[in-house]
Amino acid sequence: MTRLIFLGPPGAGKGTQAQTLAEFWNIPHISTGEILRQAMIEQTPLGIRAASYVDSGELVPDQLVQDLVQERLNQPDAKSGWILDGFPRKVTQAIFLGELLDQISQGDERVVNLDVPDEVVIARLLGRGRKDDSEEVICRRLEVYRAETAPLIDYYGDRQKLLTVNGNQSQEEVTNALKQVISA
Repeated sequence: MTRLIFLGPPGAGKGTQAQTLAEFWNIPHISTGEILRQAMIEQTPLGIRAASYVDSGELVPDQLVQDLVQERLNQPDAKSGWILDGFPRKVTQAIFLGELLDQISQGDERVVNLDVPDEVVIARLLGRGRKDDSEEVICRRLEVYRAETAPLIDYYGDRQKLLTVNGNQSQEEVTNALKQVISA
């Protein structure tokens, strides 16, 4: 049973790789951003609550994101495995997720860190040509990542759940490296 959490800086290729591997193993790619958008489109009770934050430009509170993740992991297609992308983002969320997975008998998750140097991330994100991807904004996002999300690398490393893959290769090479470490 494949249960994976993808970590890595913005622009590391988490979404792309998660999608590719989810198709390969025929399991859902669970992106918290996607769950949020879907819940708002479907106007579920959680989606309606989330929309009020998004519409006012605020961050959706942790508890609401956790509730959405819990709801998604309890859906039938997630019983056979999943790839989580974009959650957890901080250690408190990782603790919540560990407790949730134990509760719903879905432990044994592994965490994959896509390691990509900052200068490569900056070049990749600038290359996407999105108007919100200025070098200043990208550097700020990397600072936030280092401060909030990078501690997860130590957290999962201490629990022997961490696999690290060099994300500074071609898309195909990264996919092959991921398949190797995950299948090992």
